[in-house]
Amino acid sequence: MYNLQLSKRSLLSRMLVYFWMILGAFMAAFALEVFFIPNSLIDGGVVGVAMIFGKLFGNGVIPYLLVLLNLPFLVLAYHSIGKVFVINMLIATFFFAASMIFIQNFMPYQFHGESLEYVVIGGAILGCGLGLIIREGGCTDGAEILSIIINRRTGFTVGQVVFIINVFVFAAMGIVFKDWHPPLMSLITYIIVIKIMDSVIVGLDETKSVLIISKKPKNIAEAIVHELGLGLTIMYGRGGFSGDEREILYVIVERLQLAELKDLILREDPDAFIAIENLHEVANGKPSRRKDKMSKMEKIFTKILQKQA
Repeated sequence: MYNLQLSKRSLLSRMLVYFWMILGAFMAAFALEVFFIPNSLIDGGVVGVAMIFGKLFGNGVIPYLLVLLNLPFLVLAYHSIGKVFVINMLIATFFFAASMIFIQNFMPYQFHGESLEYVVIGGAILGCGLGLIIREGGCTDGAEILSIIINRRTGFTVGQVVFIINVFVFAAMGIVFKDWHPPLMSLITYIIVIKIMDSVIVGLDETKSVLIISKKPKNIAEAIVHELGLGLTIMYGRGGFSGDEREILYVIVERLQLAELKDLILREDPDAFIAIENLHEVANGKPSRRKDKMSKMEKIFTKILQKQA
């Protein structure tokens, strides 16, 4: 009976996750179709590339290009992040594209107004939508996957890589259409989107530090290492009130894997204590630019790929 209750609770929790992801996908699609496309704005990353092609060949191709262009990044995500994230990304991307098709055919409303209106309102809606998706462990843009891989190989932060990718996308739009006003407005909108996402996702920083206090530290540690491929540190502490000695687990995790990590911890020990903090920067020595010298992060990433191969 207890296992059945846990199973029902887990199913309800998973359905709630998918509900928020689907809602976020619809909000993001609504922002693009109603505010961005009619006013020649684009988003960053893979979505921005699809929107550039949409301006060249017709907006109807954008949803299909979103799915097609994200496929290679799904393969990268499967090897470097994990299966659960790939499933979440598939669901988010599918409903994102499906929502765009639905809005194009059944809600063909276009907002035209002052620049400040469509930049702020459109950026706020898009930021809320993407924030809901990322908060539940999903993603709609392969640029985030690529940025995580580059981060592990070079030491550049995920935020830095995403920003550089988006600058190239906005610049490409200006070069192709020989008009720099829309790219500049898109860049301003992108900043608004990031700020709104910050408020939707509690602590959107690239990495988190997680302290775990549990009665089953060995089970949790093994699950983190073998299922998520993450490293951890075991520290020894003592309860201030009880005086009991405990093993405390310390983990550094990318924000895209945070939801999966919490689910794993609570699966092993529903009474576990979890403390999550934002990390603005994680340094592991000075990153080496020499090709013949592999960094520690690169070695860890290679081992993860070998385990999953």
